[in-house]
Order: sequence, then C-alpha cells, then structure tokens
Amino acid sequence: MQADHPEQVKRYLCELQDRICTALEEADGSARFQEDLWTRDAGGGGRTRVLRGGSLFEQAGVGFSHVYGSNLPPTASERRPELAGRGFQAMGVSLVLHPLNPYVPTTHANVRFFIAEKAGAAPIWWFGGGFDLTPYYGFEEDAVHWHRTAHAACAPFGDELYPRFKRWCDEYFYLPHRQEPRGIGGIFFDDYDAGGFEQAFGLMRSVGDHFLPAYLPIVERRRNTPYGEREREFQLYRRGRYVEFNLLYERGTRFGLQSGGRAESILMSLPPLVRWEYGSQPEPGSAEERLYTDFLRPRDWLAEAAR
Repeated sequence: MQADHPEQVKRYLCELQDRICTALEEADGSARFQEDLWTRDAGGGGRTRVLRGGSLFEQAGVGFSHVYGSNLPPTASERRPELAGRGFQAMGVSLVLHPLNPYVPTTHANVRFFIAEKAGAAPIWWFGGGFDLTPYYGFEEDAVHWHRTAHAACAPFGDELYPRFKRWCDEYFYLPHRQEPRGIGGIFFDDYDAGGFEQAFGLMRSVGDHFLPAYLPIVERRRNTPYGEREREFQLYRRGRYVEFNLLYERGTRFGLQSGGRAESILMSLPPLVRWEYGSQPEPGSAEERLYTDFLRPRDWLAEAAR
C-alpha cells in the first residue's frame, strides 16, 4: 500500500460529507447544519454536523471522523487478534436521518477505512460500509427502488456482491431480543480488501455515491403525505427499536466509545424524541400491522419485482 492511500480516502470522505450535507439542506429547505469540530486526546478527531428542527428532518446527523493511536480498543482486537500491538487509523463518514413525517423512512449510511501497521510487517487494512432503510409505513415501490440502487452500487464490482451484502445487512441489522429486523435492509460489508486497494476503494466510493440517489426519491414521494397523532405515536414507538439496536448491538458505537471518541458525535444517531409502550400490538388489518407482516421479514425485493 502506498503512503498516500489513507490521504486519498480522507479527501474523498470529507468531500462526501460536504456533498451529502448540501443535498440534505436543499431538500429540507428551512434549516442548516451546525458544525462541531472535535479532537480526542489519544489522537485524531472529526467534524460533526447536525441539522435540527427542519421542515423535513426532525434531526439529521452527518459525521466525519479520523482517529488514530497505538492501541486498539477491545472491540477491534478481540475480533481480529492479529491487530494486537499495531498502531491504527480509522476514518469514515456516518449518517442517520430522522425525518419528521412518519411516512418518510429513517435511514442510516456509513463508509469507512481502517488500517493497522507496525514496523517490519505489511499493513492490515480494509474498507466497510453500506446503507439501510427503516420505514414506519411500508411501500413496496420504495423498497424496490432502495434495493435496485443498492444493487447498482455493487454491480460494477461483481454480480455476487449485492446478494452477499444484502444478506449481511439483513443479518447484522437484526434485534435478536425482538426477533425482528430493524427495517428493510439494504447492503452492508466490512473487512473488505478484495482486488487490492484501488478496487476496494472504488467499491466504497460507489456505495457512498449511491446513497443520495437511493434515498432522496423516496423522500420526495412521501414528504407531503398527511399524517396525524396516530402515525406520529407509532413513529416514536418504532424509533425505540432504533435506540435498542444502536446501544446494544451497533459495533461502530461500541468502537467509538471504547476508543475515546466524542460521545455527542457517536450518539447523534439517536432520535430526538422516542417512546416505549409496554405490550404494544398493532391493530389487526392496519397499516401498522402491515409493517410487521409484509416488511419486517426477509424478502428478495428485486426478484419479487421481476416476476
């Protein structure tokens, strides 16, 4: 690996954050991102951008981080023992968007790069990322569009990647204590170095570049859908699942907190308002029940659309 490769990745990630924030501000039309620059004592830092109280987004967070140090947190070294004793760099862009209208889905995306080095040994590096969608009210055309765009992001790099990354996403964004997925999935990958740096970096860029084309058309279709107190209450209840996953299972959250990252930036993924209700059950035959029966289960959206 060439010495300037991490800098190439960093330049792309900063540009991606700028591009996404500009597009989201234009889509919202009434609010702008606040930026906080931060550093950590152990090395590195980032820039966190949060938009709040918009006409479209109740809260939207888009963060860039680049942290480095001589010791990895336990979440990394326990999974990859060969990383012990190496210095590391980890950088990425991560976003979570919580719209106000319950008919507009919540979404998450991230792309990231990791490298661990020590004298006299070849570096260990990989890319990761993906995007997933969490609707409160399901629409099949939205799900098909989302997965078609995810497929397009992977297609130039091999026909096997989309089904593999879709399955990985379905398995990762799953709440075992609820026995249900967080949403309708998308794509997710980690530890990816196939084909060398240029090939793997190209895949990460493609995933990052396809996020806005995947999400914004859904936003435009649903943003003006009328809703009332019932829909809003269901949205806040379902946001509880998002909190449960991020605090209990999200590997990036654990890595960030254990590596000394900025807590406010790491936890910006959590929704501004949320509710839990003991024993909540959707009304039979309702749109809320249809979310559970038709959308929160494994489906091959592209194969079904092709029939």
